[in-house]
Amino acid sequence: MSVNQAVTPQTSFPLSFWLKSGFVFALWGIAFMPVYSSLWDTWMISSNDSHGLLVPFISIFLVWSNRERLSQTTINNSNWGLVILALSLVLYLLALAGHVAVAQRAMIVTSLVGLILFNYGTSVFTVLAFPLFFLIFMIPVPVSIYGLAAFPLQLFATNISHNIIQALGIPVLQEGNMLYFAQAQLEVVDACSGLRSMTAFIMLSVLFAYLINKGWGRRFILILSAIPLAVAANLIRVTGTGILAHFYGEKIARGFLHDFSGLAVFAFGFILLSFEYKLLSRHNNRYEK
Repeated sequence: MSVNQAVTPQTSFPLSFWLKSGFVFALWGIAFMPVYSSLWDTWMISSNDSHGLLVPFISIFLVWSNRERLSQTTINNSNWGLVILALSLVLYLLALAGHVAVAQRAMIVTSLVGLILFNYGTSVFTVLAFPLFFLIFMIPVPVSIYGLAAFPLQLFATNISHNIIQALGIPVLQEGNMLYFAQAQLEVVDACSGLRSMTAFIMLSVLFAYLINKGWGRRFILILSAIPLAVAANLIRVTGTGILAHFYGEKIARGFLHDFSGLAVFAFGFILLSFEYKLLSRHNNRYEK
């Protein structure tokens, strides 16, 4: 049995083609109905995963931006897609029975990959590969993995912030992830570990790396820079919160200004990442000339 069965390229397709495609994708969407509710709740409730809500819209936009390439791409059928689709659905049913949320959500992406491959072939899949795999960022990080990574980052942020605050002449005592000031105390909790910013920055850096479009070296530089950038941005937030706690008390540090500082630092990091993207893109164009 041939893995790829080629179909003569067409510039336009009959209505029956689009009706069949719509029906197939409707069935695929209905199959994952049990997952959508919990996934939506996680995006809305967990601040660590709120960026996941944007991911499907970004992927749809990327698909739309490649519509001209798609119109010129040969459509064929890959039997490997059927294999991937079948395995994904089997694992999905097992995950439903075992209440393994991360596996259920991951199968949304892998089954879609199989569906695209089987119905449209490798040429179309090549064009859509990045938008498809970008959907992985919509899957919330499992709590167990998050907990393992968050605590070391909490201690790191606390240690560095403690040293910076002391260097500024502000008396502060550190015990674990606690910072004690003369009239206030501050706990560096999971939300201040920087993992949330790191996940979001990695997502953005991968997107920017894709938009650069040429030069794998520059892409890796952009992606890898998201980690120290997120760590640095979080250190600014924790240190700033500590300074607020010293001068104005822990209530103001934990209130609106604390939440606003998180948004402000994320915006600052996004601006730096955007600037890096423009710098690497400009350098890339000069190199090509």
